Amino acid sequence: MTASAASAAAFFPPELTLATLLLLLVAAFAAGWIDAVVGGGGLLQLPALLLVPGLSPVQALATNKLGSIFGTTTSALTYYRRARPDLRTALPMAAVALVGSFGGASIAAALPVAVFKPVIVLALVTVAVITLLRPALGTTTALRFSGHAHYRAAIAVGLAVGVYDGVLGPGTGTFLVIAMVSLIGYDFMQASAKAKIVNFATNLGALLFFAPHGAVAWGLGILLGLANTAGSYLGSRMAISSGTRFIRTAFLVVVTALIVKVGHDVWVENLRPLLA
Repeated sequence: MTASAASAAAFFPPELTLATLLLLLVAAFAAGWIDAVVGGGGLLQLPALLLVPGLSPVQALATNKLGSIFGTTTSALTYYRRARPDLRTALPMAAVALVGSFGGASIAAALPVAVFKPVIVLALVTVAVITLLRPALGTTTALRFSGHAHYRAAIAVGLAVGVYDGVLGPGTGTFLVIAMVSLIGYDFMQASAKAKIVNFATNLGALLFFAPHGAVAWGLGILLGLANTAGSYLGSRMAISSGTRFIRTAFLVVVTALIVKVGHDVWVENLRPLLA
């Protein structure tokens, strides 16, 4: 490959067709909307990127991070202006999440990620059942810790979810909302608002690792980012205007989709080979 061809490939995969690009833009818009409401947009955007001929899984993951960071920036700013999340909690969480995401991305290739997926499915099913059986969960803020204990719990959540985002990725925003509602005691609105700030940091941390390694298709990622931004703006405005009940419903839908997606991965990667 010539230097000019390699440079072009760094911006747009050479085998990318117009039809595939349009599909990617629709997926990015929908992913931005889902991420803004409750997280989990990677369930759409990342698999869509894997359809691009000639784009390796690492390039797809890196380009997904670039597209997503546009949307998380938009939704974080929108939530901040309208929901006023407590930055004394959100910013330390974001800082440790950035470090965790960078570290997770750097060790992702060395970890057998399939081992973690059965645990993730079990956790998601548990969370979905608890949320269904406890309709009042997340309707109001009732913090479970005070003082330094509150910040320690928030930082632990930020670090754990940051590492997860670097290693695996899909559903990061959803796991942030899960943790902040069930473990820390925020309502869905405040949990979602803080999750967007932390999710921006996890995307940035992974991107800081991938970019120097030449894994990002910059032109494609920027186009996806613009579509993701539009979806994020619409989703965050809808979530803020509709309130916690709407976010709770969307949360359950996304958790169900995550259970189906990760459960399928567990079947293909862990169970089917044992039965073959």
